[in-house]
Amino acid sequence: MGGVVDSSEDARVGQAAGMGLTMGQRKAVLASQVRAWPKATKREKSAILDHLVAVNGWHRDHARKMIRRAVAGQDVNRPRKPREPVFTYGPEVIDALVVCWAVLDGPAGKILQPALPALIDRLVACGELDAPADVLAGLGAMSPATIDRRLRPYRIGLVGELKGRSLTRPGSLLKSSIPLKTWHEWDDTQPGFIEIDLVGHDGGDNNGAFHYSLDAVDVATGWTETITVRSKGERIVAEGLEQLVLRFPFAILGIHSDNGSEFINHHLLRWCTARKITFTRGRPNHSNDQAHIEQKNWTRVRRHVGYYRYDTPRELDLLNQLWPIAAELTNLFTPQQKLVKKTRSGAKVTKTYDTATTPAARLSRDHPDQIDPVDQRDLEQRLATANPAQLRRDIDLIQRNLLELARRRGTVLKAAKRNHVYLSRAKITRAKPDESTTQPKRAS
Repeated sequence: MGGVVDSSEDARVGQAAGMGLTMGQRKAVLASQVRAWPKATKREKSAILDHLVAVNGWHRDHARKMIRRAVAGQDVNRPRKPREPVFTYGPEVIDALVVCWAVLDGPAGKILQPALPALIDRLVACGELDAPADVLAGLGAMSPATIDRRLRPYRIGLVGELKGRSLTRPGSLLKSSIPLKTWHEWDDTQPGFIEIDLVGHDGGDNNGAFHYSLDAVDVATGWTETITVRSKGERIVAEGLEQLVLRFPFAILGIHSDNGSEFINHHLLRWCTARKITFTRGRPNHSNDQAHIEQKNWTRVRRHVGYYRYDTPRELDLLNQLWPIAAELTNLFTPQQKLVKKTRSGAKVTKTYDTATTPAARLSRDHPDQIDPVDQRDLEQRLATANPAQLRRDIDLIQRNLLELARRRGTVLKAAKRNHVYLSRAKITRAKPDESTTQPKRAS
Protein backbone atom coordinates (compact mmCIF):
# COMPACT_ATOMS: atom_id res chain seq x y z
CA MET A 1 0.00 0.00 0.00
CA GLY A 2 2.64 2.46 -1.07
CA GLY A 3 0.01 4.86 -2.43
CA VAL A 4 -1.80 5.25 0.87
CA VAL A 5 -0.74 8.29 2.87
CA ASP A 6 -2.03 8.66 6.40
CA SER A 7 0.29 11.04 8.13
CA SER A 8 -0.74 13.71 10.56
CA GLU A 9 1.96 15.94 9.07
CA ASP A 10 0.04 16.23 5.76
CA ALA A 11 -3.13 17.02 7.67
CA ARG A 12 -1.36 19.76 9.60
CA VAL A 13 0.07 21.16 6.34
CA GLY A 14 -3.37 21.21 4.75
CA GLN A 15 -4.94 22.93 7.73
CA ALA A 16 -2.05 25.44 7.98
CA ALA A 17 -2.57 26.36 4.34
CA GLY A 18 -6.15 27.19 5.17
CA MET A 19 -7.36 24.78 2.51
CA GLY A 20 -5.99 27.19 -0.07
CA LEU A 21 -4.96 24.52 -2.61
CA THR A 22 -5.68 25.09 -6.26
CA MET A 23 -7.88 22.72 -8.21
CA GLY A 24 -4.83 21.23 -9.91
CA GLN A 25 -3.17 20.49 -6.59
CA ARG A 26 -6.33 18.85 -5.25
CA LYS A 27 -6.54 16.67 -8.37
CA ALA A 28 -2.90 15.64 -7.91
CA VAL A 29 -3.59 14.61 -4.31
CA LEU A 30 -6.65 12.68 -5.47
CA ALA A 31 -4.68 10.90 -8.22
CA SER A 32 -1.99 9.84 -5.77
CA GLN A 33 -4.56 8.20 -3.53
CA VAL A 34 -6.93 6.69 -6.04
CA ARG A 35 -4.37 4.19 -7.40
CA ALA A 36 -4.50 2.24 -4.14
CA TRP A 37 -8.28 2.44 -3.74
CA PRO A 38 -9.41 -0.69 -5.70
CA LYS A 39 -7.29 -3.14 -3.66
CA ALA A 40 -7.42 -1.33 -0.33
CA THR A 41 -9.10 -2.82 2.70
CA LYS A 42 -11.93 -1.08 4.54
CA ARG A 43 -9.55 0.39 7.10
CA GLU A 44 -7.18 1.61 4.34
CA LYS A 45 -10.05 3.18 2.42
CA SER A 46 -11.07 5.01 5.57
CA ALA A 47 -7.48 6.29 5.90
CA ILE A 48 -7.52 7.50 2.28
CA LEU A 49 -10.77 9.38 2.91
CA ASP A 50 -9.37 10.93 6.07
CA HIS A 51 -6.33 12.12 4.12
CA LEU A 52 -8.40 13.71 1.33
CA VAL A 53 -10.67 15.42 3.84
CA ALA A 54 -7.70 16.79 5.80
CA VAL A 55 -5.58 17.93 2.85
CA ASN A 56 -8.13 19.00 0.22
CA GLY A 57 -10.66 20.38 2.68
CA TRP A 58 -13.50 18.30 1.20
CA HIS A 59 -16.54 16.89 2.89
CA ARG A 60 -16.28 13.12 3.34
CA ASP A 61 -19.24 12.46 1.00
CA HIS A 62 -17.71 14.69 -1.66
CA ALA A 63 -14.33 12.92 -1.33
CA ARG A 64 -16.06 9.56 -1.76
CA LYS A 65 -17.86 10.79 -4.86
CA MET A 66 -14.67 12.14 -6.43
CA ILE A 67 -12.89 8.80 -5.83
CA ARG A 68 -15.73 6.92 -7.53
CA ARG A 69 -15.48 9.20 -10.55
CA ALA A 70 -11.68 8.83 -10.74
CA VAL A 71 -11.83 5.00 -10.45
CA ALA A 72 -14.44 4.89 -13.25
CA GLY A 73 -12.21 7.01 -15.46
CA GLN A 74 -14.61 9.99 -15.52
CA ASP A 75 -13.59 13.60 -15.50
CA VAL A 76 -13.65 14.68 -11.87
CA ASN A 77 -14.43 18.26 -12.94
CA ARG A 78 -17.40 17.31 -15.08
CA PRO A 79 -20.45 19.24 -13.87
CA ARG A 80 -23.48 17.26 -12.94
CA LYS A 81 -26.21 17.15 -15.55
CA PRO A 82 -28.98 19.55 -14.59
CA ARG A 83 -32.03 17.78 -13.30
CA GLU A 84 -35.09 18.14 -15.43
CA PRO A 85 -37.73 20.15 -13.56
CA VAL A 86 -40.77 18.27 -12.40
CA PHE A 87 -43.90 20.42 -12.52
CA THR A 88 -46.82 19.44 -10.35
CA TYR A 89 -49.11 22.05 -11.91
CA GLY A 90 -49.62 22.13 -15.65
CA PRO A 91 -49.85 25.16 -17.94
CA GLU A 92 -53.65 25.34 -17.54
CA VAL A 93 -53.27 25.90 -13.79
CA ILE A 94 -50.59 28.55 -14.35
CA ASP A 95 -52.79 30.37 -16.89
CA ALA A 96 -55.60 30.52 -14.33
CA LEU A 97 -53.12 31.66 -11.69
CA VAL A 98 -51.93 34.52 -13.92
CA VAL A 99 -55.53 35.69 -14.34
CA CYS A 100 -56.06 35.84 -10.56
CA TRP A 101 -52.67 37.48 -10.05
CA ALA A 102 -53.40 40.19 -12.63
CA VAL A 103 -56.85 40.93 -11.17
CA LEU A 104 -55.29 41.75 -7.78
CA ASP A 105 -52.53 43.88 -9.35
CA GLY A 106 -49.66 41.41 -9.01
CA PRO A 107 -49.33 40.68 -5.26
CA ALA A 108 -46.75 38.37 -3.69
CA GLY A 109 -47.49 34.70 -3.07
CA LYS A 110 -48.18 35.14 0.66
CA ILE A 111 -50.81 37.74 -0.23
CA LEU A 112 -52.31 35.98 -3.25
CA GLN A 113 -52.61 32.47 -1.80
CA PRO A 114 -55.11 33.36 1.00
CA ALA A 115 -57.17 35.36 -1.50
CA LEU A 116 -57.55 32.55 -4.04
CA PRO A 117 -60.56 30.66 -2.58
CA ALA A 118 -62.90 33.66 -2.47
CA LEU A 119 -61.47 35.17 -5.64
CA ILE A 120 -61.87 31.95 -7.64
CA ASP A 121 -65.51 31.63 -6.52
CA ARG A 122 -66.32 35.16 -7.63
CA LEU A 123 -64.50 34.87 -10.97
CA VAL A 124 -66.24 31.56 -11.75
CA ALA A 125 -69.65 32.95 -10.73
CA CYS A 126 -69.16 35.99 -12.97
CA GLY A 127 -67.98 33.90 -15.92
CA GLU A 128 -64.49 35.40 -15.88
CA LEU A 129 -62.66 32.12 -15.17
CA ASP A 130 -63.64 29.08 -17.24
CA ALA A 131 -61.56 26.09 -16.12
CA PRO A 132 -62.19 22.43 -15.22
CA ALA A 133 -62.64 21.38 -11.64
CA ASP A 134 -59.22 19.71 -11.45
CA VAL A 135 -57.54 22.94 -12.60
CA LEU A 136 -59.38 24.97 -9.96
CA ALA A 137 -58.48 22.38 -7.31
CA GLY A 138 -54.81 22.56 -8.28
CA LEU A 139 -54.96 26.36 -8.22
CA GLY A 140 -56.33 26.34 -4.68
CA ALA A 141 -53.69 23.86 -3.49
CA MET A 142 -50.62 25.89 -4.56
CA SER A 143 -48.31 27.13 -1.82
CA PRO A 144 -47.06 30.75 -1.64
CA ALA A 145 -43.52 29.67 -2.58
CA THR A 146 -44.77 27.81 -5.66
CA ILE A 147 -46.88 30.80 -6.68
CA ASP A 148 -43.86 33.11 -6.51
CA ARG A 149 -41.68 30.63 -8.41
CA ARG A 150 -44.17 30.02 -11.22
CA LEU A 151 -45.00 33.73 -11.57
CA ARG A 152 -41.36 34.82 -11.75
CA PRO A 153 -41.34 35.03 -15.61
CA TYR A 154 -44.37 37.30 -15.54
CA ARG A 155 -42.74 39.75 -13.13
CA ILE A 156 -39.77 40.37 -15.44
CA GLY A 157 -39.91 43.88 -16.87
CA LEU A 158 -42.04 45.38 -14.10
CA VAL A 159 -39.99 48.47 -13.26
CA GLY A 160 -40.89 50.87 -10.49
CA GLU A 161 -41.20 54.60 -11.04
CA LEU A 162 -39.08 57.35 -9.66
CA LYS A 163 -39.53 58.28 -6.04
CA GLY A 164 -41.49 61.40 -5.26
CA ARG A 165 -40.84 64.23 -2.85
CA SER A 166 -42.47 65.23 0.37
CA LEU A 167 -44.70 68.31 0.11
CA THR A 168 -45.45 68.54 3.84
CA ARG A 169 -44.91 72.01 5.27
CA PRO A 170 -44.95 72.33 9.06
CA GLY A 171 -47.94 73.91 10.70
CA SER A 172 -46.96 76.00 13.72
CA LEU A 173 -50.46 76.63 15.04
CA LEU A 174 -52.10 74.53 17.77
CA LYS A 175 -49.22 72.10 18.15
CA SER A 176 -49.41 72.38 21.90
CA SER A 177 -53.17 71.73 21.84
CA ILE A 178 -53.02 68.50 19.77
CA PRO A 179 -51.59 65.48 21.64
CA LEU A 180 -48.78 63.37 20.23
CA LYS A 181 -49.16 59.70 19.36
CA THR A 182 -46.09 57.61 18.50
CA TRP A 183 -45.74 54.40 16.51
CA HIS A 184 -45.77 52.03 19.51
CA GLU A 185 -49.16 53.29 20.70
CA TRP A 186 -51.05 51.72 17.77
CA ASP A 187 -51.12 48.17 19.18
CA ASP A 188 -54.53 46.59 19.90
CA THR A 189 -56.41 49.47 18.28
CA GLN A 190 -60.13 49.05 17.67
CA PRO A 191 -61.67 49.97 14.29
CA GLY A 192 -62.40 53.65 13.82
CA PHE A 193 -58.96 55.14 14.48
CA ILE A 194 -57.56 56.22 11.13
CA GLU A 195 -54.35 57.78 9.86
CA ILE A 196 -54.59 60.42 7.13
CA ASP A 197 -52.10 62.02 4.77
CA LEU A 198 -51.97 64.08 1.58
CA VAL A 199 -50.20 62.93 -1.59
CA GLY A 200 -49.34 65.72 -4.03
CA HIS A 201 -49.68 65.26 -7.79
CA ASP A 202 -47.16 67.93 -8.78
CA GLY A 203 -45.36 65.93 -11.50
CA GLY A 204 -41.96 67.13 -10.31
CA ASP A 205 -42.73 70.87 -10.17
CA ASN A 206 -44.46 72.16 -7.05
CA ASN A 207 -45.03 75.63 -8.50
CA GLY A 208 -48.62 76.65 -9.20
CA ALA A 209 -51.80 74.83 -8.22
CA PHE A 210 -52.23 71.07 -8.51
CA HIS A 211 -54.40 68.38 -6.98
CA TYR A 212 -53.81 66.35 -3.82
CA SER A 213 -55.12 62.90 -2.88
CA LEU A 214 -56.30 62.56 0.71
CA ASP A 215 -55.56 59.02 1.87
CA ALA A 216 -57.03 57.43 5.01
CA VAL A 217 -56.42 53.96 6.49
CA ASP A 218 -57.99 52.26 9.48
CA VAL A 219 -55.16 50.85 11.58
CA ALA A 220 -57.05 47.88 13.05
CA THR A 221 -58.52 46.44 9.83
CA GLY A 222 -56.45 48.00 7.04
CA TRP A 223 -59.58 49.43 5.37
CA THR A 224 -58.39 52.24 3.08
CA GLU A 225 -60.27 55.05 1.35
CA THR A 226 -59.01 57.87 -0.87
CA ILE A 227 -60.38 61.10 -2.31
CA THR A 228 -58.73 63.78 -4.44
CA VAL A 229 -59.11 67.48 -3.57
CA ARG A 230 -58.19 70.41 -5.77
CA SER A 231 -55.73 71.99 -3.29
CA LYS A 232 -54.38 71.65 0.25
CA GLY A 233 -56.40 74.53 1.72
CA GLU A 234 -57.62 73.75 5.21
CA ARG A 235 -61.32 74.14 4.37
CA ILE A 236 -60.99 72.07 1.21
CA VAL A 237 -59.16 69.31 3.08
CA ALA A 238 -61.81 69.31 5.82
CA GLU A 239 -64.59 69.01 3.22
CA GLY A 240 -62.78 66.12 1.54
CA LEU A 241 -62.28 64.42 4.91
CA GLU A 242 -65.98 64.79 5.71
CA GLN A 243 -66.85 62.92 2.48
CA LEU A 244 -64.13 60.35 3.08
CA VAL A 245 -65.22 59.22 6.54
CA LEU A 246 -68.70 58.38 5.21
CA ARG A 247 -67.19 55.62 3.04
CA PHE A 248 -65.98 53.58 6.01
CA PRO A 249 -68.40 50.85 7.17
CA PHE A 250 -67.92 51.86 10.83
CA ALA A 251 -67.88 55.04 12.89
CA ILE A 252 -64.69 57.11 12.92
CA LEU A 253 -63.45 57.60 16.48
CA GLY A 254 -60.02 59.15 16.00
CA ILE A 255 -57.87 60.85 13.36
CA HIS A 256 -54.09 60.89 13.33
CA SER A 257 -52.04 63.10 10.99
CA ASP A 258 -48.58 64.49 10.47
CA ASN A 259 -47.62 68.09 11.29
CA GLY A 260 -48.54 69.61 7.93
CA SER A 261 -50.31 72.96 7.98
CA GLU A 262 -53.22 71.43 6.03
CA PHE A 263 -54.07 69.38 9.16
CA ILE A 264 -52.73 71.39 12.10
CA ASN A 265 -55.21 74.27 11.98
CA HIS A 266 -58.23 75.61 13.86
CA HIS A 267 -60.69 74.55 11.16
CA LEU A 268 -59.90 70.82 11.34
CA LEU A 269 -59.66 70.95 15.14
CA ARG A 270 -63.16 72.45 15.36
CA TRP A 271 -64.40 69.84 12.88
CA CYS A 272 -63.09 66.99 15.05
CA THR A 273 -64.29 68.59 18.28
CA ALA A 274 -67.84 69.05 16.95
CA ARG A 275 -68.03 65.36 15.98
CA LYS A 276 -66.32 64.12 19.18
CA ILE A 277 -63.43 62.64 17.18
CA THR A 278 -60.04 62.30 18.85
CA PHE A 279 -57.39 64.28 16.99
CA THR A 280 -53.71 63.34 17.41
CA ARG A 281 -50.50 64.00 15.53
CA GLY A 282 -47.08 62.38 15.12
CA ARG A 283 -43.71 63.76 16.07
CA PRO A 284 -42.04 66.14 13.58
CA ASN A 285 -39.59 64.36 11.28
CA HIS A 286 -40.71 60.92 12.52
CA SER A 287 -42.61 59.42 9.60
CA ASN A 288 -42.74 56.05 11.35
CA ASP A 289 -45.41 57.53 13.65
CA GLN A 290 -47.62 57.44 10.52
CA ALA A 291 -46.22 54.17 9.17
CA HIS A 292 -49.58 52.69 8.17
CA ILE A 293 -50.62 55.60 5.96
CA GLU A 294 -47.11 56.13 4.57
CA GLN A 295 -47.27 52.58 3.25
CA LYS A 296 -50.71 53.14 1.70
CA ASN A 297 -49.49 56.30 -0.02
CA TRP A 298 -47.48 53.97 -2.27
CA THR A 299 -49.71 50.91 -2.55
CA ARG A 300 -52.96 52.84 -3.02
CA VAL A 301 -52.00 56.15 -4.67
CA ARG A 302 -48.67 55.95 -6.45
CA ARG A 303 -49.21 52.44 -7.84
CA HIS A 304 -52.50 53.55 -9.38
CA VAL A 305 -51.74 57.02 -10.74
CA GLY A 306 -47.95 57.34 -10.63
CA TYR A 307 -46.05 60.59 -10.28
CA TYR A 308 -47.66 62.59 -13.08
CA ARG A 309 -49.03 66.11 -12.69
CA TYR A 310 -52.79 66.46 -12.30
CA ASP A 311 -54.24 69.96 -12.09
CA THR A 312 -57.29 70.12 -14.40
CA PRO A 313 -61.00 69.55 -13.60
CA ARG A 314 -61.06 66.58 -16.01
CA GLU A 315 -58.22 64.89 -14.14
CA LEU A 316 -59.91 65.63 -10.81
CA ASP A 317 -63.08 63.85 -12.02
CA LEU A 318 -61.12 60.84 -13.28
CA LEU A 319 -59.22 60.48 -10.04
CA ASN A 320 -62.39 60.58 -7.96
CA GLN A 321 -63.96 57.98 -10.26
CA LEU A 322 -60.93 55.74 -9.75
CA TRP A 323 -60.71 55.68 -5.95
CA PRO A 324 -64.10 54.04 -5.10
CA ILE A 325 -63.42 51.26 -7.63
CA ALA A 326 -59.90 50.70 -6.32
CA ALA A 327 -61.21 50.67 -2.73
CA GLU A 328 -63.82 48.05 -3.66
CA LEU A 329 -61.17 45.74 -5.12
CA THR A 330 -58.65 46.32 -2.34
CA ASN A 331 -60.90 46.20 0.71
CA LEU A 332 -63.02 43.24 -0.41
CA PHE A 333 -60.61 40.99 -2.29
CA THR A 334 -56.96 41.92 -1.63
CA PRO A 335 -55.54 40.40 1.60
CA GLN A 336 -53.15 42.29 3.83
CA GLN A 337 -50.72 41.12 6.49
CA LYS A 338 -50.41 42.61 9.97
CA LEU A 339 -47.32 42.58 12.16
CA VAL A 340 -47.83 40.21 15.10
CA LYS A 341 -44.56 40.69 16.95
CA LYS A 342 -41.04 42.00 16.50
CA THR A 343 -38.06 40.55 18.36
CA ARG A 344 -34.55 41.96 18.44
CA SER A 345 -31.41 39.90 18.97
CA GLY A 346 -28.48 42.28 18.85
CA ALA A 347 -28.59 44.02 15.49
CA LYS A 348 -30.95 41.45 13.97
CA VAL A 349 -34.68 42.19 14.01
CA THR A 350 -37.12 39.35 13.33
CA LYS A 351 -40.68 40.26 12.35
CA THR A 352 -43.60 37.84 12.48
CA TYR A 353 -46.76 38.48 10.46
CA ASP A 354 -50.19 36.89 10.57
CA THR A 355 -51.92 35.14 7.68
CA ALA A 356 -52.97 37.63 5.03
CA THR A 357 -56.65 38.58 5.31
CA THR A 358 -58.81 41.08 3.46
CA PRO A 359 -59.93 44.18 5.42
CA ALA A 360 -63.57 43.12 5.02
CA ALA A 361 -62.90 39.64 6.41
CA ARG A 362 -60.75 41.03 9.22
CA LEU A 363 -63.55 43.42 10.19
CA SER A 364 -66.22 40.69 10.24
CA ARG A 365 -63.97 38.12 11.95
CA ASP A 366 -62.15 40.17 14.60
CA HIS A 367 -64.54 43.07 15.26
CA PRO A 368 -68.12 41.91 14.56
CA ASP A 369 -69.50 44.22 17.26
CA GLN A 370 -68.01 47.33 15.66
CA ILE A 371 -70.11 47.17 12.48
CA ASP A 372 -73.78 48.10 12.26
CA PRO A 373 -76.16 45.33 11.05
CA VAL A 374 -77.20 47.49 8.10
CA ASP A 375 -73.57 48.03 7.10
CA GLN A 376 -72.91 44.30 7.60
CA ARG A 377 -75.69 43.37 5.20
CA ASP A 378 -74.46 45.94 2.69
CA LEU A 379 -70.95 44.53 2.95
CA GLU A 380 -72.18 40.96 2.41
CA GLN A 381 -74.21 42.12 -0.60
CA ARG A 382 -71.18 43.80 -2.14
CA LEU A 383 -69.09 40.68 -1.61
CA ALA A 384 -71.75 38.51 -3.24
CA THR A 385 -72.27 40.68 -6.33
CA ALA A 386 -68.90 42.29 -7.08
CA ASN A 387 -66.95 41.18 -10.15
CA PRO A 388 -63.20 41.55 -9.44
CA ALA A 389 -62.22 41.21 -13.10
CA GLN A 390 -64.65 43.96 -14.14
CA LEU A 391 -63.34 46.20 -11.36
CA ARG A 392 -59.81 45.69 -12.70
CA ARG A 393 -60.96 46.56 -16.25
CA ASP A 394 -62.65 49.73 -14.99
CA ILE A 395 -59.46 50.72 -13.18
CA ASP A 396 -57.37 50.07 -16.29
CA LEU A 397 -59.69 52.22 -18.42
CA ILE A 398 -59.41 55.21 -16.08
CA GLN A 399 -55.64 54.73 -15.86
CA ARG A 400 -55.35 54.79 -19.65
CA ASN A 401 -57.31 58.05 -19.76
CA LEU A 402 -55.01 59.58 -17.14
CA LEU A 403 -51.95 58.40 -19.04
CA GLU A 404 -53.28 59.90 -22.26
CA LEU A 405 -53.82 63.25 -20.55
CA ALA A 406 -50.29 63.08 -19.13
CA ARG A 407 -48.90 62.24 -22.59
CA ARG A 408 -50.66 65.23 -24.16
CA ARG A 409 -49.28 67.49 -21.44
CA GLY A 410 -45.73 66.40 -22.19
CA THR A 411 -42.75 66.76 -19.91
CA VAL A 412 -43.30 69.06 -16.95
CA LEU A 413 -40.54 71.66 -16.95
CA LYS A 414 -39.56 72.76 -13.51
CA ALA A 415 -39.94 76.53 -13.14
CA ALA A 416 -36.84 78.44 -12.13
CA LYS A 417 -36.74 79.93 -8.65
CA ARG A 418 -36.88 83.68 -8.25
CA ASN A 419 -33.31 83.81 -7.01
CA HIS A 420 -32.02 81.38 -9.63
CA VAL A 421 -29.46 83.93 -10.87
CA TYR A 422 -27.79 84.08 -7.48
CA LEU A 423 -28.09 80.34 -6.94
CA SER A 424 -26.31 79.72 -10.25
CA ARG A 425 -23.53 82.16 -9.17
CA ALA A 426 -23.87 83.96 -12.50
CA LYS A 427 -23.52 87.38 -10.84
CA ILE A 428 -20.62 86.42 -8.61
CA THR A 429 -17.31 87.53 -10.16
CA ARG A 430 -13.83 87.42 -8.75
CA ALA A 431 -11.36 90.27 -8.87
CA LYS A 432 -8.40 90.04 -11.25
CA PRO A 433 -4.90 89.70 -9.71
CA ASP A 434 -4.03 93.33 -10.56
CA GLU A 435 -7.46 94.75 -9.68
CA SER A 436 -8.19 96.54 -6.44
CA THR A 437 -11.17 95.31 -4.47
CA THR A 438 -11.38 98.49 -2.34
CA GLN A 439 -13.67 101.12 -3.75
CA PRO A 440 -12.20 104.69 -3.78
CA LYS A 441 -13.74 107.04 -1.26
CA ARG A 442 -13.44 110.07 -3.55
CA ALA A 443 -12.39 111.00 -7.04
CA SER A 444 -8.64 110.85 -7.50
